[in-house]
Amino acid sequence: MTEKSDTMNLLDDLLAKVKRAGADAADAVLIDATSLAVGMRLGKVETLDRAESGDLGVRVFIGKKQAIASSTDRRKIALDELITRAISMAKAAPEDEFCGIAPPDLIAKQWPSAELSDEQESSTDQLIAEARQAEEAARAVKGVTNSEGAEVGASAAEITLVASNGFAGHYRRTHYSISASMLAGEGTGMERDYDYASRVFAGDLPEAAAIGREAGERAVKRLGARKMPTMQVPVVFEPRVGNSLLTHLAGAISGAAIARGTSFLKDRLGEKIFPANVNIIDDPHRARGLRSHPFDDEGLLPQRRKIIDQGVLTTWLLDLRSARQLKMKSTGHASRGAGGPPSPSPSNFYLEPGTQSPAELMRDIKQGLYVTELMGAGINGVTGDYSRAASGFWIENGAIAFPVSEMTIAANLKDMFLNLTAADDLEFFHGFDTPTLRIEGMTVAGL
Repeated sequence: MTEKSDTMNLLDDLLAKVKRAGADAADAVLIDATSLAVGMRLGKVETLDRAESGDLGVRVFIGKKQAIASSTDRRKIALDELITRAISMAKAAPEDEFCGIAPPDLIAKQWPSAELSDEQESSTDQLIAEARQAEEAARAVKGVTNSEGAEVGASAAEITLVASNGFAGHYRRTHYSISASMLAGEGTGMERDYDYASRVFAGDLPEAAAIGREAGERAVKRLGARKMPTMQVPVVFEPRVGNSLLTHLAGAISGAAIARGTSFLKDRLGEKIFPANVNIIDDPHRARGLRSHPFDDEGLLPQRRKIIDQGVLTTWLLDLRSARQLKMKSTGHASRGAGGPPSPSPSNFYLEPGTQSPAELMRDIKQGLYVTELMGAGINGVTGDYSRAASGFWIENGAIAFPVSEMTIAANLKDMFLNLTAADDLEFFHGFDTPTLRIEGMTVAGL
């Protein structure tokens, strides 16, 4: 008997007991995870962490009442107590007319693999060697004066979901990452920057030394940063910060926010909210995608969707509950952990590339800001007002001129979306990904 079938049997038995205890329906999720991480600073191992976890959650329904209970203890006595607690909580819960698992005809029966699991095992010695290579390469860059360290990590998770509607699914996913953060300069003139990469397969990571060199060179380039006066100029977002705009979009089109009426896009379904040449895709089955998954966390089969099609908002991100609230169908975007209910969340969410290179995108900018780092979270999800601290480089006459720091950038997301132009340099780094982005008419100011 395989580990997978053992897990399935465990959850099947759990659901059978829940039904016998009085539940009308139920589902259960089990997440087994392991991780290994190494931190290196100034040539010495600073952190070495290994973690193992196993979280089991059961969601029970009695009529239109639901409750969730979770545990890390799989002993029979502990699971019996879990069932008793969940049933008791459900009986005491208020009614929710929108709760419930999927009808059997909606559940996924089969799904693609999407290449989510690397079978390579990373040893502690290997991770230490890679962290050392990254930091040594960074510290070798002329102008680097100190190190915040280099980190390398490897993790794997086994996810199993079983429900009383007949759904039973399991998959394994892996994740590998490497990062380095360096300081350049002296005293009050010191600057910091970093580089990192994360992938599903270890072999897809850039070389550790390349990450370190890039971190060191980025820190040195920021030396001599200035502040600029208040003005309205084009702002260009480097891809690693441009992707934050997609997180704001995802939050604004979440079915939960739409149902509550707390989104600045609540009345914009079917309308143009980006320029006509902008397409934004959600692809749950992208091969080796950092946010790929074969099925959603309610057992539905997700599919690739154009969330923005030629500038037009085509759909909300819906789980079953928010779909019922809005009298729509789930889009297969349910996401959950062991201890909470599902909620809508995108998968591999990306903005398709444009036709201009980043240099061409900046060529006609007489004055502007190229943003490489954002701080703070000054976003109003109800109005779309946007204000964040930023640093990067000043653009003059179409070219990068000098570094800037302690700046703020401000606008409204509705205007930012409509005045966005994408370059052609899309790469898949995060799970939320964009090419270089240019946004017209933002207010920038020194702090």
